[in-house]
Amino acid sequence: MNSTPRLLNRVLIGILGLQLLAVGILLMLLATVPAVGIWWKAWSGGVWDAANRLFEGTRFPGRPESWLWIVLALVLILLIGLMVAWVAQQGKGRSDLLLAAEDPGGVPGDVRIGGGVAEQALKNALAERPDLAGASVTTYEVRGQPALKIRLHPRPGVAPHLLAADASALAAALDQVVGQRTPVLVHIASGARSRFSRAERVR
Repeated sequence: MNSTPRLLNRVLIGILGLQLLAVGILLMLLATVPAVGIWWKAWSGGVWDAANRLFEGTRFPGRPESWLWIVLALVLILLIGLMVAWVAQQGKGRSDLLLAAEDPGGVPGDVRIGGGVAEQALKNALAERPDLAGASVTTYEVRGQPALKIRLHPRPGVAPHLLAADASALAAALDQVVGQRTPVLVHIASGARSRFSRAERVR
């Protein structure tokens, strides 16, 4: 429900996984195949010589240092900035506001209800259930509108569809109290099975 760049994350994880796989295969071949070791020694030696020639040909006039080190430092700074921006995009979309409307009464003003009101009300209602091992409620902003995510951890043997129906009933009661219909995502996860499958219900 949040604005985490999932596609970008999957692409980056896929690229990193392929790189680690390639490095692992190369290390295994270097340790087991002598011909690969001979090729690697010749290839790496050529690359090292080419890099040395490149740095020697880009020295500052009258100095032994190469200006390529400055370029590498700038590239690293840019890479760090991109990584910080990528980390900042993770998990965005959380909202602290459930309702914002004009007061129709005689006194001008706005009515604002924080997301914590809905979160605490639903969590307190779900905390009394003996068939739940845990529950959490989070407010998100989806396409400019507030929405709730209810995550339930049922105990073994509990029917998920009954929990989803009860959670939907609680959300409907909250709508009547707040005076606004709020989209709700009910996420049900149970033990180790939640690592491989999950049940979700959107109201």
